[in-house]
Amino acid sequence: MDKRRDFLQKLSFGLITPALFGTSIWKEPKFEKDLGEMSWEEIRKLFPLEKNRIYLNNGTFGPSPKSVLDTIQDSFQHTNSTGEYGNPSSGRERIAAFLGIKKSELCLTHNTTEGINIMAWGLPLKKGDEVIITSHEHAGSAIPWLNRAKLDGIVLKVFKPSDTRNKNFELIKSLVTSRTKAIAIPHITCTTGTVFPIREIADFARERGIFTAIDGAHGAGTLKLNISELGCDFYAGCFHKWMLGPNGSGFLYVKEDLLDTLQVYQVGAYSEKGWELSESKANLKGYVETAHRYDFGTQSTPLHLGIVAAVDFHEKIGREKIELRVRELNDYLFNGLKELKGIEILTPEERESRISVVAFRIPGLDYQEIAKKLSKKKIRIRGVHEAGLNAIRVSTHIYNSKSEIDTLLGEIKTMLS
Repeated sequence: MDKRRDFLQKLSFGLITPALFGTSIWKEPKFEKDLGEMSWEEIRKLFPLEKNRIYLNNGTFGPSPKSVLDTIQDSFQHTNSTGEYGNPSSGRERIAAFLGIKKSELCLTHNTTEGINIMAWGLPLKKGDEVIITSHEHAGSAIPWLNRAKLDGIVLKVFKPSDTRNKNFELIKSLVTSRTKAIAIPHITCTTGTVFPIREIADFARERGIFTAIDGAHGAGTLKLNISELGCDFYAGCFHKWMLGPNGSGFLYVKEDLLDTLQVYQVGAYSEKGWELSESKANLKGYVETAHRYDFGTQSTPLHLGIVAAVDFHEKIGREKIELRVRELNDYLFNGLKELKGIEILTPEERESRISVVAFRIPGLDYQEIAKKLSKKKIRIRGVHEAGLNAIRVSTHIYNSKSEIDTLLGEIKTMLS
């Protein structure tokens, strides 16, 4: 901390130029209240987001609050000052508890895609085996499964998501055959924000000996997620979206009794129980009895501590409170778009089938054109090219406000006129 104060002091005397960092120096405002007692306006001030821009793309990247950024910076300073880079394990227990799983079931990855690759390649599948998947997959899910299909000859049975939980459940059930070995779907789609009934799907699959491998990129930090209660076999997610944690941090849940079923292929230090390699011996003694077998080698202490800081941030505000706010903003946006004539909303109206994302399109306008017009007004959204949707995706989180949504709605209304 002293070294960081020294850095800031040098900065104030002009010995270090802020322009070198490409941004201005921002200081977190001081509040005497606890996080749980703060208004949403006060919580917004804890994020170093530019005030003259409206950021509505949390589904791609969730900006971190100052507490997370400070934790990461302090740890980088410490590790580089002392050389004690570490291979942290203490943070795993806190992270696992937040996700509702055992520490032994947690693998720390770099992103959701890494976890999906571990699932896609580790499952015991052979040529002709069927995997049920949606047409609304993110590249991070589609490409690993397509690659396995290309190289091993598994069959992908693809369906288009519907607009209610029951319809989606029935769609999945209708695709199951005697050759179905896995259901690999998103918890929440990246395209329209459709929320699938994972618990019901997982129960149905388990009764038939079918694996459930879930893309959970949009689960942690929106829902009060408890993965064990979902009942799925595997769940890959990340911390850099709705968790508001550091870039390059993700996780994979592997149900404890399936550790020896999901084959590990990429291994290194901390994956194994022991090894010998000499002129007379060459022996790998087996894998550790935890999901740590899937992540290995040098780990980033600053990133892991940043994840724990993000967990603290959510818990101090209140996970139920966060989910209610996320749903409130989602409802406000959805209902505002419904009032605009000429809009085609792609996100399900059923409240159980949406939470944090609304996707829509304007017939006759290309999504890139809409995005450019909004960008000129300093409004950041995401275009949806997946499945040929030609749509705009708006994803709101706790740092957003209804007034920002009103500004967006006003710009869309102008485009319609």
